[in-house]
Amino acid sequence: MRKLRIGLCQIDLTVGALESNVERISRALDVCRREGVELAVFPELAVTGYPPEDLLLRPGFVRANLQAIESVAQSARGICAVVGFVDRSEDLYNAAAVISDGRILSVYHKRLLPNYSVFDEARYFRAGTGQLDLVDVAGVKIGVSICEDAWSPDGPIQGYGRLGADLVVNLNASPYSLGKQLQRERMLSVRAADAAVALCYVNLVGGQDELVFDGGSMVFSADGDSVLKMGRFVEEIGFVDLAIPDRFRKRLVDPRGSQRSVASGTDEVMAVTIHKAELPARQRTHDSASQSIVPFETQVDLVRDLDPDLLRDKTVCNMPTGPYEDPSEVYRALVLGTRDYVSKNGFPGVLIALSGGVDSALVASIAFDAVGPDRVTCVSMPSRYSSEGSVSDAELLCENFGLKFASVPIEDVHAPFLSTLGAALGDIRSIVEENLQSRIRGVIMMAMSNQTGAMVLTTGNKSEQATGYSTLYGDTAGGYAVIKDVSKLGVYQLCRWRNLEFGYDAIPDAILTKAPSAELRPDQRDDQSLPPYEVLDEIIEGYVEGDMTVLEMDHGSASMELVERVARLIDRSEYKRRQNPPGVRITEKAFGKDRRMPITNGFEL
Repeated sequence: MRKLRIGLCQIDLTVGALESNVERISRALDVCRREGVELAVFPELAVTGYPPEDLLLRPGFVRANLQAIESVAQSARGICAVVGFVDRSEDLYNAAAVISDGRILSVYHKRLLPNYSVFDEARYFRAGTGQLDLVDVAGVKIGVSICEDAWSPDGPIQGYGRLGADLVVNLNASPYSLGKQLQRERMLSVRAADAAVALCYVNLVGGQDELVFDGGSMVFSADGDSVLKMGRFVEEIGFVDLAIPDRFRKRLVDPRGSQRSVASGTDEVMAVTIHKAELPARQRTHDSASQSIVPFETQVDLVRDLDPDLLRDKTVCNMPTGPYEDPSEVYRALVLGTRDYVSKNGFPGVLIALSGGVDSALVASIAFDAVGPDRVTCVSMPSRYSSEGSVSDAELLCENFGLKFASVPIEDVHAPFLSTLGAALGDIRSIVEENLQSRIRGVIMMAMSNQTGAMVLTTGNKSEQATGYSTLYGDTAGGYAVIKDVSKLGVYQLCRWRNLEFGYDAIPDAILTKAPSAELRPDQRDDQSLPPYEVLDEIIEGYVEGDMTVLEMDHGSASMELVERVARLIDRSEYKRRQNPPGVRITEKAFGKDRRMPITNGFEL
């Protein structure tokens, strides 16, 4: 039985940072060499970062990327590596280079280009065609594929199976969304078993604007059994000694991997060129069943612990309930997306307008975990309508988390504004006064951002963004919308889950039990302007995430009239959403890349 030691390099790369990416790839190769790895596999477009978007329209960027892959080749001495990059011939290709002993042995071009949801690859790349090639590494025949190529049952993995491949490596930049990992596992297991090949899936990890890549790299045997599962939302290098049995034994009882039919969407694949990787003799012997995972470089604990001195005499929170089956993965995605957006864009810290409400409380908790308490400043800006409890709740939350706290009352600014506007407008409408308070707060937050260089994190959730329950140039002013894809009910669930992880109510219980309110007029509550969130979030899920019309939706406890009113709010608020900052995507239909509705839109059904 043949054996191959594989290193799965699940690392965090930055779009456009070619020199930095090459350095990180080279350091990962050093780790793999020390561990006796024969084949190191990296994520999709590792050299450029994913997605490079319109950087690909710049010839200089493409040339620099080609120089970068040559630099990677020079660092791949004594080891074989598969690394994603952008190839150029008569067109651009999403490509993977197979590198050995300082040279590129072969290049694979991605064949199935996704052009849905957040993907736009047909805009930039041509699909690969032609013969599939195999690479011989230590006597093991290996095929290369990229991300979407694995999702089609008729894709190149089946072709490699017919060619006699022992192993197919699949390079990925697959973004996180709810429930995605289970879909991947099921699909990859079936794909490996159907083609009778071992399958090595390596995924990118890290945040890129709205997208979060969650890692979760995996290896499956030719029977579809799980061999290795790596962590999610963390940088790791996984090592596995893969035992390669003789494939003809499986074909005797399961002929699926040896059928000669041509895969749809690919060319005839029965011809093959085998490239041989020249590797030094093994320096060490590994047990065929051994596997290990090591952190890559400095690991950041995505969920930080509070100071133990704060835990004395504290109330333990209730178990979370809400829309998310696994709130921990949602929370970690939000933390990773926020951390990478702040760090990769060079912000020294973050600012949060802390109202004493549940949304800003969750954003403060995420910021604490993402960048640490020393880089988070929370600002309370009470008005004449702010309750005493909201101010004290905000102060207590900062004390619990050890966050910097500033109080900037707005009444001394609010009153002259009203006087000036009264002279110009006469009788001021209630909505004008309400929005004025929010815009005053936005001015203060942006002034503090200009002064310190810290970025403002906005605190609006998906329920509010959907219905336009926000003030342009007020509470929407900022650099990153952390919870823009989290429903209001999800906000409560994540707060309770985080308290459970802390072991006490770091987010004060009063924040989680008070009626939601913008506090822009006396005795204001959200349910005076919106349906109860239990009803509203269900309508949003059907209309936005399900793309259903009002007539197609199961209205549940809501009347047809209410559903129609919410749908109109969603449609008419598109112009606001276009002006909001980017934020973490956690669902398959987030506002932004996923959902691109026209602002001027006369369609109604």
